Amino acid sequence: MKRFFLIGLPASLALAFSLFFTTGCMNSSGGNSQAAADSTARAAQGAIVYFDFDRVAAEYDMANDLRSVVEAKVNSINQEVKRRGEKLERDQKAFQEKVNKGLMTQSTAEVQYRKLQEQQYEFQKYAEKKQREIAEEQQVMTNQIADAINTFILAFNEQYGYAMILTTQGDLLKAPVVVADPSLDITDDLIEGLNAEYVKTKGKNE
Repeated sequence: MKRFFLIGLPASLALAFSLFFTTGCMNSSGGNSQAAADSTARAAQGAIVYFDFDRVAAEYDMANDLRSVVEAKVNSINQEVKRRGEKLERDQKAFQEKVNKGLMTQSTAEVQYRKLQEQQYEFQKYAEKKQREIAEEQQVMTNQIADAINTFILAFNEQYGYAMILTTQGDLLKAPVVVADPSLDITDDLIEGLNAEYVKTKGKNE
């Protein structure tokens, strides 16, 4: 028998997460039975449970750390693009002023004009390249967060043996879970476990 996990996600992580996960049969002895005995408040083994993805994404320390790193990189890239763009605008404005005042010959103006056109073209290529870099940075960050959550949920369910794990998203309509017993909400467990796992991993890498 296979246990299936249905994970519904917001658009930013939809491509990074798989909609279904499969794991092997849960062992009825050992970790699962002990886990069931450890908590009377937690949903029973075999239950269908859910978690609030928005909360997990907002309160997961690894996600926040990665977002801070990527945000710093993006800001740095945008500042450099802005600096180059503003310099090009100043050069174009200065050229136009000289032409209007008759401060250069026609042949010199033509040379300068072609040079500015080339600079404009090179700047556009540069800006497009940097935008691709930003998109790549954001996608890698998304994949890292998604992979960490996926991996943790699979390990989490090896311990607790739920039949299915759903996720809610959005404030007005908690799709796909519109109404549910609060005792089936494992959001706090996931956030606590994810952050504890991240602390251990982060400690090893420092």
